[in-house]
Amino acid sequence: MGEPGRGTAKTLDRGLLVLLAFRRRSEWGVSELARELELDKAVTHRLLTTLAHRGFVLADPQTRRYRLGATIGVLARSAERGGSLEAAARPLLTALAQELGESAILNVPHGAAYRTALAIDADGPMRYSATVGETIPAHGGAAGHAIFAFYPDEEARRLLGAGPLERFSDETIVDPAELFELYARIRAERVAVSHGEYDLNVTSVAAPVFAAGQVIGSLVVIGPHQSVTEKIDTTVSRVRGTAETLSRLLDGGAEE
Repeated sequence: MGEPGRGTAKTLDRGLLVLLAFRRRSEWGVSELARELELDKAVTHRLLTTLAHRGFVLADPQTRRYRLGATIGVLARSAERGGSLEAAARPLLTALAQELGESAILNVPHGAAYRTALAIDADGPMRYSATVGETIPAHGGAAGHAIFAFYPDEEARRLLGAGPLERFSDETIVDPAELFELYARIRAERVAVSHGEYDLNVTSVAAPVFAAGQVIGSLVVIGPHQSVTEKIDTTVSRVRGTAETLSRLLDGGAEE
């Protein structure tokens, strides 16, 4: 467990680490959580009791194990309504669209699909225009691949299902086994590229966006096939770098 930095409250930091542990497992007992975080059992119990008092965690009276509580969901909905993710992403997307001359989009997961949360259209007659609020199935191109590749395999398989997936074009990946092989490469490279998988006329480059170690969306540059492929190396580099910058900002870091 890393020590808190200068100017931080040690007890609060430990409480936040307790909450972050629920990224790795949906429920914890006091003893196993204390071992996981290398904390004293009594300290861990006090932290969980305090978090339970405010509704951040919920104790099962029979098993004495803890799960995330309703307060977490309330805060998540408040954050979405407040548009903090979009506010942090907008200047980065704008710069990306201006530099590359293609549309830049922020997507967020939406069940077994992804949803357009923010779109900055490129200038010029030949461009791809996205609709904010539109949802597209998870396997529909690079934007979805860059999100769902970073889901736990079990969860991704449950969402996608076991059977053949819907085909949107001749390039759509409809075999789940092939899709999960692609996911492994995306996890290694931290970027996804698709040519006509959802719309046959476009190419897209996407990279995952993280907060607190969890994938929360993807940042995408998308445009006409020829236009994007002519500058694919630059696009891949800039999309990946911008997604990393946004992830740092969401974790409280400063933009470099």
